[in-house]
Amino acid sequence: MLSGLVRVVSPTVAITLPSSVVALPPSPVARINTVAFQGIAVEPVDVQVQLANGMPAFTLVGLPDKAVGESRERVRAALGAMGLALPPKRITINLAPADMAKEGSHFDLPIALALLVALEVVPADALAGYAALGELSLDGRLNRVAGVLPAAIDAAARGLGLICPEACGAEAAWAADDDGRIPVLAPASLLALVNHVKGAQVLAQPDPAMQSLQDRAGDLAEVKGQEAGKRAVEVVAAGGHNLLMIGPPGSGKSMLAARLPGILPPLEPTEALDVSMIHSVAGLLEEGRLLRRRPYRDPHHSASLPALVGGGSRARPGEVSLAHRGVLFLDELPEFPRPTLEALRQPLETGRVTVARANTHVTYPARVQLVAAMNPCRCGYLGDEDLACSRAPRCGADYQARISGPLFDRIDVHVEVPAVAAADLAAAPSGETSAAVAARVAAARTVQRERYAGDGGVTCNAEADGALLERVATPDEAGRTLLAEATDRLRLTARAYHRVLRVARTLADLEAVTAVRRPHIAEALSYRRIVLGR
Repeated sequence: MLSGLVRVVSPTVAITLPSSVVALPPSPVARINTVAFQGIAVEPVDVQVQLANGMPAFTLVGLPDKAVGESRERVRAALGAMGLALPPKRITINLAPADMAKEGSHFDLPIALALLVALEVVPADALAGYAALGELSLDGRLNRVAGVLPAAIDAAARGLGLICPEACGAEAAWAADDDGRIPVLAPASLLALVNHVKGAQVLAQPDPAMQSLQDRAGDLAEVKGQEAGKRAVEVVAAGGHNLLMIGPPGSGKSMLAARLPGILPPLEPTEALDVSMIHSVAGLLEEGRLLRRRPYRDPHHSASLPALVGGGSRARPGEVSLAHRGVLFLDELPEFPRPTLEALRQPLETGRVTVARANTHVTYPARVQLVAAMNPCRCGYLGDEDLACSRAPRCGADYQARISGPLFDRIDVHVEVPAVAAADLAAAPSGETSAAVAARVAAARTVQRERYAGDGGVTCNAEADGALLERVATPDEAGRTLLAEATDRLRLTARAYHRVLRVARTLADLEAVTAVRRPHIAEALSYRRIVLGR
């Protein structure tokens, strides 16, 4: 060895330093598992804390956003509420991998826990088998955060338990391992968690909770008149089809749409998990309860494009994704901005929406049942000689031209909802209840689930396409003849042709018959209304 040099051997490499340099032992690094979210996908994040000698500082690195950067003050205050002060050292916190953006306040808890491990307040091995997420109050209490359900499922897949706020415990408890449960710690405060780790108190395993199936949608029997509209609602519910209702103001379009969820079957277990994960990421799970009812979203026509299809600075799910496996109701359809409506074309066709950013692409599921309502013109009374404006029928053509032909083409069922007659308004409520209609819808959906079992995730007639549709919905000879004549006469597009077949297949399922016949084709064609020459 050369004179005047000191040889320092680390665990991985030998370094030769000048004798004037004092070799210090490496500072230990404390680690805690947590996660970051890319849509509903979960990415593991390693929170690393190092306390080193030097000027006192608290540095947070690893591409944190503003909410993550502000966690320094929340963590400092929460530790102070426990009677702990940060040492006068250089504190460095790294969120690895460093090249992935970190967003959200849920990094507070793992940062605080990593600091407690570094300060030797809690043993490292006590937290090594957990992933943690949660937001800290200044007094040390843990606040609810979004995304606990997908984080718990990811933790279970990696063989970890989960530490989350008490308000999110029921949500996390749905994640299961081979034994049916994963270890979940859901403390109300940081102090309660420390006491549990030290054995001073015991945190009970939270129980999973599920949304009630109680119907809040009203009853179809309350809708007076509108028998054609009720029939159309039953058909689209049975097959998962899109629906457009056209009629004057006050005819009952919104009432019919609001009662559609009441006749839809509950979510299947796999569907419930998918839908709940989206709502969890959006922070919309009520009391952490897994969803059972199909979602119903009805955004105002002033909604922006990111609000409807997803986006914003954090690429949040939009209304079309929050309505996944449920109903997206757009009232006053032509009043929505044209670019916003055109952005729906891809989700309606593919069942997913991709939010593109310069540094990332986030994909959300968006298999929705679109229900739209509109007036025939701006004044709403096109066709009524006494009430129509002076620009009729030109005003109707201009108003409906706000909706593109391709978007109209993606709607399976078009139905007119005329003004309700005075005699119907004065009559007592009559007709079938939602329960009676829901029973027929459930029977038709059961037939479809059995028919499409093993066909690539198809669950209802509205999702069938290509060779699969031809196999299950080929009509009899009379039906084929009628459909061919109608296609030539009405100049149906290929998309409209296949949507007629899907609706006809649903009509046959409602009758509990195997073959698609001419009457089914005829009724399905009656729902392809040509709107003002379209």
